[in-house]
This record gives sequence, structure tokens and C-alpha cells, in this order.
Amino acid sequence: MRTLTFIALSAIIFTACQATGLSATTIITEVEQNNKITKINIPTTTSQLIKVSTKDWNTKEGKLQRYEKDKKGEWIKVGKTIDIVLGRNGLGWGLGLHTIPKDAKYIKKEGDGKAPAGLFALGNGFGYQDFKINFPYAKYSRTDHCVDDSKSEFYNTIINSKEVKKDYKSFEYMKLRNNLYKYGITVQHNPNNIPLAGSCIFMHIKNNKGTGTAGCTSMSQSAIVKILKWLDIKKKPLLLQLPKEELK
Repeated sequence: MRTLTFIALSAIIFTACQATGLSATTIITEVEQNNKITKINIPTTTSQLIKVSTKDWNTKEGKLQRYEKDKKGEWIKVGKTIDIVLGRNGLGWGLGLHTIPKDAKYIKKEGDGKAPAGLFALGNGFGYQDFKINFPYAKYSRTDHCVDDSKSEFYNTIINSKEVKKDYKSFEYMKLRNNLYKYGITVQHNPNNIPLAGSCIFMHIKNNKGTGTAGCTSMSQSAIVKILKWLDIKKKPLLLQLPKEELK
């Protein structure tokens, strides 16, 4: 049996999450499997954290909470909890800033309809119009494609289709007619672009029906805009995404 614990690490003792936030200088998660511990460490250089949790591995709905370190180095909740919708088939361990447990039952693959679980860096904010924020931002058009064809040299990469020799058959337009990408954030899942390991993972606006995504984390437009305005490149924000049943 494997359990995952979201705990606060102080210099001497472990403390539980408190109502105002997390009393800690470092946050780690621990996966206990066969008496072995696998840790997901939040780097001490990071002072902004987005935590997404779901009921279990197969649930597409979840909650998002922002955290930020105060001047004392303690983690404090920022804003209200945000309702999110992610992969239509729930979560699977992705490739990021963590080690996948050896006995992991759910692992993210290309086209599986699962959102990646684990700890991830954020790439850049994006949208259809210029937007001044304290985080890298890109304005995309219909000629910008995110390639999800594993056979392409551009797999898991956003490219300007006018500037490359097209070698892919499958891709996503980075400017959608339904405006779900009007505002978004790229998630650095599968940073080494390993074929079939999953691609084009974003945080973006959810659809009106509330149906699950192909693997992204979606929310209301007002929520994603709020997060974009909050992000600060100097604080090296990260995304921690895990099911509640293994996250304490």
C-alpha cells in the first residue's frame, strides 16, 4: 500500500497544515511504498505554489489553492479556493520535477485523457492579446501550433507553423475558435519531449459544459486571469497536482 503525504518541514519538527497556510520553509510530499520513501521537494528558491487536488485518480473535478511565502518564509494561502476541471480520465503520474513511484498504477501517456500528476515548472502565460504581467507571456495566433505528433521533431513544442518545415500530422491550434485559450499558462510536463509520454499540457479556460479536458487543468476565465496577474517570475512558481486520497 502506498500513501502520499503533503507535509510542512521545519528546522526541527513536522507541523500540520494550518488554517492560514503552511508553517514551513520547505514543503515536501512523501510517497511511502514497501517501506521506501520517495520525496517530492519544493525547492527553497520557490516562493509561489499552485496546489491542485482531486478526490481520487479517476476524478476530473478538483480544487486549486495558491500559496506564497511571507517574509518569515512561511507558506500562506492566497485567495479563495478555485474549482477546476482537468483530464476527462483523471490523473496519471507525469514527467516533471519529481520521481515517479516504482509501483505507480497510473502513468500519463499521450492521448489517454489524463492530466499529469506531480510537481511541474510553469513555462509562460499566453493569450490572444498583449497582457502585461510579471511572468513570461506570449501572444498566439492560428498559425501557432502545439505539436502532439510523437513522430515529429517538434513534439510537445509550440511552433510558428510558417517558420518551420512541417513534419507533423497532429497538433493543437494555440488560438481556438471557442476562446478556451484566450488566457492560459503552459505547464512544463515532459520537458525532454519523450515520445508518447504526453504533450501540450496547459492551464486554461474551461468549457461551458464542464466536461473533462484532454489533459489540461481548466477553470473560469476570471480565475486564470487572477492567477496570471499573481504569478511572479522572480518567485519561481510551481504547480503541484495530486489526488486528495494520497495528498495530506
